[in-house]
Amino acid sequence: MRQDWEAVSSKLKGAFFPAVPVPFNSLGNIDKEAQESLAQYMASQPVTGVAIWAHTGRGLFLTEQQREEIYLTWRKNLRPEQWIICGVGSRVRPDITPQAEQRFLSEAQSMAEQARRLGADAILVYPPTIYRESPDAERRIIEYHELIGSYDVPLILFYLYREAGGIDYSLEVLRHLLTLKQVVGIKLATLDSVMTFQDICRLIQEEFPQKVIITGEDRWLGYSYIIGAQGALVGLGTIFPSLQIEMFKAYFEKRYESFIELMSKVDLLAECTFLYPMEGYIERLLYVLAVQGIISFEAAHDPYGPGVTQKEKENILKILFRLGLLKQNQ
Repeated sequence: MRQDWEAVSSKLKGAFFPAVPVPFNSLGNIDKEAQESLAQYMASQPVTGVAIWAHTGRGLFLTEQQREEIYLTWRKNLRPEQWIICGVGSRVRPDITPQAEQRFLSEAQSMAEQARRLGADAILVYPPTIYRESPDAERRIIEYHELIGSYDVPLILFYLYREAGGIDYSLEVLRHLLTLKQVVGIKLATLDSVMTFQDICRLIQEEFPQKVIITGEDRWLGYSYIIGAQGALVGLGTIFPSLQIEMFKAYFEKRYESFIELMSKVDLLAECTFLYPMEGYIERLLYVLAVQGIISFEAAHDPYGPGVTQKEKENILKILFRLGLLKQNQ
């Protein structure tokens, strides 16, 4: 299949993709009814599409069958013009033995092939953390992306901060990766390193203006637009996506007073859901969906996270009422 890489990049500018979670019940099984309900809800929202199999969707923990069921549920319910981006990678623990590396690459290839077969509009490439301590990490990182790129599906690079399971890419590595024709953009999720985000934005703006900067910065979503983001792919987008879309439209339309007002609301929403322990954010998002009545409370579990405390739930409710996002009878 011949890709129109320019058209893909154009679609990503101004795009908003929620990285959606998977509703699990207390036994650790996927709640199919809740999955269907979430997909129907998101289809009614003004989102460009969704990202599945990503970290928020616990993609590296899913079986091949589960991944396919999830993809088909979303494709059935989304509007035809709404895209599906699939996360691709491997959760093999960092280990540089040849056997571990082969397994790592094999699992990533299997996900890439499945994404292509199902018809994914783009692939979000998980960072190859297996190469963190490798003496020739830069070469291996490049070869890994070239391998995933061989499936001829548009690639979105993923710069993820190390504490969340990422790996540092030098500017030289990024320069090489950004020259790959399959790479249409990069998602930046640096969390507390504004400098890293700024430096990479500057590199792309000056040397690769045709590649799209996609923010993954839930905690400072608004500011990330100010310093260069052209689109978003965020877990926070799972809840109240229209509020976040309204915020970035205000910025790009230069309605700055409205932008600042909306940014303060979005920041509060992020502060009560994206906090330490950070892995708890997925179940916090599911809890908000349950409070809204989009999924059941029984389906608001993340078997791979630390859980959500009663204090966290109370704080989330307080913020949602404060922002006017919940009515008293909810």
